[in-house]
Amino acid sequence: MTAGQGPDAVLDGLRRHARRLVAELAGPVRRVRLRSGETVLEVEWHVPAQAAPGTAAEPERVPAAVPPPPEPDRLAVRAPVVGTFYRAPEPGAPPFLAVGDLVRPGQVVGIVEAMKLMNEVTADQAGRVVEVLVDDGQPVEYDQPLIALEPAGQRG
Repeated sequence: MTAGQGPDAVLDGLRRHARRLVAELAGPVRRVRLRSGETVLEVEWHVPAQAAPGTAAEPERVPAAVPPPPEPDRLAVRAPVVGTFYRAPEPGAPPFLAVGDLVRPGQVVGIVEAMKLMNEVTADQAGRVVEVLVDDGQPVEYDQPLIALEPAGQRG
């Protein structure tokens, strides 16, 4: 369990990961098992060996409550770990960046706190900040888009 999160929050995170994983896989899925600490989420679909004519053998998929990906002409700085996103190095300090700022590869753009460890979030490409996708102090999932960038060289 992540510090500050109860079992329900951890289970909700595992559910989101399961939905995303199933949606990204090419073929039908029969079983998914995810674990975070002592919390385990296991989902198994019972698919009949011979589906009736006109029926699908794939399980019905529940739409995931995942934020939409950035627009195709945008880059995204993504969360390196599951945790809590902070826009500033400490409470009361100015944020690392604001909309309109230029960022360079390797520049720190935020922090994700996970299990009392502060993990720097760095840009992997140059660009101009067009949107901060997550509010300060909000929980984030692994690989969740945090900052939307317009690629360097483009004008809006």
